[in-house]
Amino acid sequence: MQVSALGEFPLIERLARLVQREGCPLSLPDHLATPLLVGIGDDAAAWQAGSLVQVFTTDTLVDGVHFRFAHASPWEVGWKAMAVNLSDVSAMGALPQYALVTLGLPPDVPVAWVDDLYRGMLSALSRYGGVIAGGDIVRSPMLFITVAMTGVTDLPLLLRSTARSGDAIAVTGPLGASAGGLRLQEHPIPLPAEVRSALHEAHFLPKPRVAEGRLLAREGIRCAIDISDGLVDDLRKLCQASGISAQITLARVPVHPAVRQAFPQDAYVLALSGGEDYELLFTGPPTLVERVVALLPSASLIGRVVEGPAGEVQVLTESGEEVPVALGGWDHLRRP
Repeated sequence: MQVSALGEFPLIERLARLVQREGCPLSLPDHLATPLLVGIGDDAAAWQAGSLVQVFTTDTLVDGVHFRFAHASPWEVGWKAMAVNLSDVSAMGALPQYALVTLGLPPDVPVAWVDDLYRGMLSALSRYGGVIAGGDIVRSPMLFITVAMTGVTDLPLLLRSTARSGDAIAVTGPLGASAGGLRLQEHPIPLPAEVRSALHEAHFLPKPRVAEGRLLAREGIRCAIDISDGLVDDLRKLCQASGISAQITLARVPVHPAVRQAFPQDAYVLALSGGEDYELLFTGPPTLVERVVALLPSASLIGRVVEGPAGEVQVLTESGEEVPVALGGWDHLRRP
């Protein structure tokens, strides 16, 4: 079997089982050992570090997959490379700390392009926190950027595995604009300048919800995930990790206004399955979630956690009829 037939997330589950079955235990003196709290399967790994908890995540952008070298602004590529890692840290309720950057460069990449790439990364860190502490550079037939990032928290972690039946489900902001920006890049259509700008910015300059993640953890939310692969797909992952099901009401899903204007026929499809919004999806007791939503001006209540098969997500009309939703979301390995 080829990895394209298996798919990204089944492969991750397969490797996690292999690591659990065949991996070696940490071999350190007791006074140096730091207990692993969260392993494979969440937005980041986490371990105890004295009175604090450290988190560690990594992500890669590849030319031809996540951006197009011939058309991409290096500053925007740098921003996004850092922002997707910042989003993973925020989804754990942590603050960004240190980043290691690995560049795979074909020999004909201009030095000025690399300078601007780093300026974009540094701008994201200047806004949201963290510093570049090192990295690596290798020659590669294809340009790629890998960022590994640590974060730290003094609050209880936000996890995918802590949703409970009866919880309310909410998101921190409107959805679909990043997918709309990608569609607009690939298939340009005439649009007002402000709509075009909003969609472009959502896709190329995502805003990780670091402050929102801290607020969630501080207010008592314990379950969250960032929306990188699409609302329905990421809610399925959360439900799978928590062993429960979910129902969301279509009319309550917040669709970005620019998406409604640019793609009115597909607005809900982009919001449900588009991906790369990097808002936070979270659950908790209804009274707690309602209180937290009131503290976040752009947040919306969209559904509830229910008993049912692990990983099942239903999208419903207000009258309770199920809306068919194609299995969507981003998968790096499956063939289109």
